[in-house]
This record gives sequence, structure tokens and C-alpha cells, in this order.
Amino acid sequence: MDAAKQDAVTKSRPAAVDPASEDRAASRQRSHVLVIEDDPDISSLLVYTLENAGYRVTAETECSSAWQAMTTSKPDMILLDWMLPDMSGIELLRRIRGSNGLSEVPVFMLTARAEEMDRVRGLESGADDYIVKPFSPRELCARISSRLRVQHGESSRALRTDGLLLDQQSYRVSVEGMVVTLGPTEFRLLRHFMSNKERVMTRNQLLDSVWGTNVYIEERTVDVHVRRLRKALEPFGKSDLVQTVRGVGYRFSDQG
Repeated sequence: MDAAKQDAVTKSRPAAVDPASEDRAASRQRSHVLVIEDDPDISSLLVYTLENAGYRVTAETECSSAWQAMTTSKPDMILLDWMLPDMSGIELLRRIRGSNGLSEVPVFMLTARAEEMDRVRGLESGADDYIVKPFSPRELCARISSRLRVQHGESSRALRTDGLLLDQQSYRVSVEGMVVTLGPTEFRLLRHFMSNKERVMTRNQLLDSVWGTNVYIEERTVDVHVRRLRKALEPFGKSDLVQTVRGVGYRFSDQG
């Protein structure tokens, strides 16, 4: 193992992650995490960490086998390495986001690329979060738990605004019968906006409500996903429902 890789694994391997209480572990047991990582040491660390936290884990090393795995058994969460032998993680991410059966699955990118533009590129390609190596297993588990908690704790009622329909039970968004394709984070963001119509929300408030508390995510992440949400709504003439309130944050309004 080269020195850089050893450093990544060493820094990432603290004492075994506390699986917390048995009831929390039991609640996670139903959640299936697909790990796509070609480095055997990092993959083993991820599997060990997640299984100790109570998740069911499948590990793949290539995009082709990972695609077969996720289309055979849909995961609740995907951890995706940026650099893979047969296809880049970004390419696979775009394929996932374009799939009707997988587009709503949360995807965390795993990468050694720490530059801001790389993070933005990953988020704009459809990633829900961006984990830089070496990572803290405890923080990774906290982020996964928070994301799944937000995703699983959703209401089933439909929301309607100005011809825009969001069905929380089927995870479907439409405008006058035409389907609007959204990633899982954009779906949750739109749901939160529609549930808090006319309310001005700061980026921090959106981070806490959509991404969950007790995780550190940069405020710029909100802007990236708002931009993607507007882009998805634009062909239907609904992008102006998400309004920027300068110096504060955002508001969802059909008042113009």
C-alpha cells in the first residue's frame, strides 16, 4: 500500500464506530447501502464501519457490476467513488439520475478531490453529498443516518401550487400531468418549499430541514441544488416559483 493510501486509511480508521443503541441499529438494519469503491482497503473500512452501525452493505468495485447490483436490488443509499476502473463515478451518477427506478436514491460521492470546483461538479452532476478522503467513519455514519432519517420520515400527503403537484407517496412531481424529473435532494427541497409557501428561509434553515441537523455541509450546497431545481422546473414555466431573497435566502411563492 502506498504512503498516500496508508494515510487515508489510517486517518479514517478510529476506534470502531459505536453502533449506538440496539434499537437504533435495528431501525437501520432495513437500510441497504451500496458501496462502489475499487480500493480494497477503503472498501473494507466502509463495509466494516457500516455493518457495525447496523446497515446491510453490498460492495462493488466496478460500475458495470454496481449497475447490475442496484438494478437487481434497489439500495437505500449509494456511496460512490469518483475514480473507478471502467467508468468515472460522475458518469455512473448521471446514469443513476437518468434512471426512472433509481433517480431518487441518495448518492454520496467519495473522493480525494478537495477543490471547491470538484465539489460543485459532483453536486451539479446529482450527488447529494460529497465526502473527501480521508474521512471520519463516525461523521460518515452521521451523514448517512441523517439523510435516511429525512428520507424515511416523510408524509404521504400531496402538495399543490400553481399547477405543480408533488406526490410524497409515489415520489412523483408533475405539472398538468407532465412528469418533472428531480433528484432526491431536489425533491426534498421542493417539498420543503411547498410545505412552507411564502416563508423566507435562510440557507442554514434549509440545510437543517432538508439535509438534517448534526451534519456539516457548506451553505453553497443549497445554492447548487436550488439552481438544479430551477433548471428542472424551467421547461414547465415554474422556475420562478423559487425566488431569491437577497441577503437572506429563498422563498417559494406564486405571487411573482
